[in-house]
Amino acid sequence: MRTKRTLPVLIAVLAIAAAIVAIVQLRKRAPPEAVRLLPGADGFFYINLKWIRTFNATNQLPAVSRDPDYQKFVEETGFQFERDLEEAGFAVHYPSSWGGATGGSATEPRFSEIFVGKIDSGKLTAYLRKIAASVDNYRGFEIYNVPVEGRTVRVALLSYDSVVVSNHPDEKVIQGILERSRKLASPFGGPQFLRQYYKKVPFASLSWAILRVDPAQAGSLGGLTGWALLFPKPAVLVISGRYLRALHLRAEAFTQSENDARAITDQAGAFLSLFHSAEASIGTQGPDVDVKAFFESLKVERSGDRAILTATVPPGFIKKVLTEAPGGDSTVAIPAVPMKVPGSKRKQQTQPQ
Repeated sequence: MRTKRTLPVLIAVLAIAAAIVAIVQLRKRAPPEAVRLLPGADGFFYINLKWIRTFNATNQLPAVSRDPDYQKFVEETGFQFERDLEEAGFAVHYPSSWGGATGGSATEPRFSEIFVGKIDSGKLTAYLRKIAASVDNYRGFEIYNVPVEGRTVRVALLSYDSVVVSNHPDEKVIQGILERSRKLASPFGGPQFLRQYYKKVPFASLSWAILRVDPAQAGSLGGLTGWALLFPKPAVLVISGRYLRALHLRAEAFTQSENDARAITDQAGAFLSLFHSAEASIGTQGPDVDVKAFFESLKVERSGDRAILTATVPPGFIKKVLTEAPGGDSTVAIPAVPMKVPGSKRKQQTQPQ
């Protein structure tokens, strides 16, 4: 009789243990929560500044200068992006007019963002109340509606260390993020597009991006105009960076055929030849060792329907890029009030990512 009673209990304990193990394993394979909670989008970007600081990857970077608006934000909230931001996840919404994209009625790309860091919720709430035109209550969350250049930027505190920002025209986008944040065991993988390609991100990547690239619309993405020359047809681009004594970059384009991948590889190879020629042309002047190492590390290859570009960026090269700005400015400028950035087309391209 004792055995009959013990067996069901043992089975129940084993079932619970198996469920816990399954949840832990799924969590390990899932994207970080800062992107997992984001809505369906046409691109995702993630950076883990906490681990970057742990690896001392930023210890040689120049000092940060602050413009007056950002200085005011720091004084009122106590939050400094360069010091207190630990993780950030971004969802990119292309306009629906681009062909079934997720941006709704917007005429240009919009963004949804989650910031994780050391936040003084009291100070930040007071600041948001001061700049918001109105405050909505959604299932216990306060959503601050901040008007910026003719559009509404919605901001809400997810938890004691997380803030969500979205300038998507549909308020249901930020509401969905708030609802998902309350689910303890899900979602394990996040949006379908993210789940599909996150497995392609190399292990231990401190920063990565997953983007749909359409050559017909690349010119509308500001700095991505040149991509139209590389991509003859739509593709998905997975970019990642790992820091192992140097920054190891990898860009992998997933195309629809081997011919498309070959076209991208050939075009990228032509650009690399120009780079190497430029590096060789200054050889008699004694090229910088870090610059030379970067140029020599650039490689492009094809594997089936994928085109792969890799490069290694020495810490010295990164420092030179950031410090040798026109006019001899040796500091890195942080843009205006971060909470206002998502609503500004001009500032959105310069916010720290």
